[in-house]
Amino acid sequence: MAVQFHEESSIGDRIARLRLRRKLTQEGLAERAGLSIDIVRKLEHGVRQTARLTTLNALASALDVEPSLLVGQPTTFEVRDEGDRPSVLALRQAVSPMSDLLGEEPDTEEPPTLAALQAALRSTEVIRREGRMGEIGSLLPQLIHDARAATRAYGGAEAAAAQSVLAEAYQVAATTLTALGKEDAAFTALERAREAAAKGDDPHLAAVGVSSLAWVLTKQGRLADAERIATATAERIEPNFRSAPVELALWGVLLLRAATAAVRQGKQDTVRELLNLTSAAAAGIGTDRLDYATPFGPTNVGVAKVNFLVDMEECAEALRAARAVPDLTSLPPTWRARFHVDRALAYAGLNKDEGALQALLTAERTAPEWMRYHSTSRRLVADLRGRERRRHSPVIELAGRLNLDG
Repeated sequence: MAVQFHEESSIGDRIARLRLRRKLTQEGLAERAGLSIDIVRKLEHGVRQTARLTTLNALASALDVEPSLLVGQPTTFEVRDEGDRPSVLALRQAVSPMSDLLGEEPDTEEPPTLAALQAALRSTEVIRREGRMGEIGSLLPQLIHDARAATRAYGGAEAAAAQSVLAEAYQVAATTLTALGKEDAAFTALERAREAAAKGDDPHLAAVGVSSLAWVLTKQGRLADAERIATATAERIEPNFRSAPVELALWGVLLLRAATAAVRQGKQDTVRELLNLTSAAAAGIGTDRLDYATPFGPTNVGVAKVNFLVDMEECAEALRAARAVPDLTSLPPTWRARFHVDRALAYAGLNKDEGALQALLTAERTAPEWMRYHSTSRRLVADLRGRERRRHSPVIELAGRLNLDG
């Protein structure tokens, strides 16, 4: 049995409802957000069903809400059958167990071996990269529980290694919760991750945690904070000619996080400067690496460039850049799917709906379950469906597979 995602009909509905709650006129909201009144009117009246991320972040800031509240996101995992019920609640309970809040004694059950814990973490990372969200929701709470038990039961080097597993598990929980619009729980998970990483044996986990934190802050609309922490950490760990490739990759990932926050603030010069730095770092590595479930190299920098160009509404240039991205198959499925969604956005921005649809269908074939949780994909499909005049068509069928209401 699948859970339907109940969403309001448009971004405009949410903006209007929140605007009225704040006792703002359309003109007042536009002024507070630094936008034209025309944009606010078109969104609220349904003339525009989508908006660039800089616009959404400006509106969210003016309305004092997180951007995810404007775009509308699935709030829980799908249920595939009666025996498979992963949920956001299970992740919340794993991140903030009641035993901690009440000061109760922890369970005394035998923890798994360190090798079993590390194998479970690697398995979870594979599932995450492939976008199998329901499986993450089922497996991750138990991994966190087991890793916590191991940190209490083991001593010395084994305890430090278990803390590193726990830190990574918390980071996966944070990114999963953020994808579902639960940034508050994600922030708590990252605080737990930082505490565990400080006790762990992996010196790179602190930088990985900052990368995740920058993404969560970006999703919260705290763009200046995201850019600042990513940039400051990148400056602190800046590699030299003796640095290992993993250190160069983590530095590059942090710069991409900073660029993501910068582009949503409309800081195009900063974005181009950061892209130049990351391109040089990627060229130094030569091929794409996968460290801590995150790729970095020439391909991922090329994919990021396309994403930034779409955010800057340079759609024709984005499509030209997309054709130049090398070795796309080297990236995990979720990264490839996001790339095809960016292509779809670029086509839609040029009023080429058929190109947008074909790119979305490619994204769906690449990571079908991820698509059902990705808010940008869902918004774009809803927009294309709203322009469809036929009762039966590929875009109508795609909307059905994504469980879009209406």
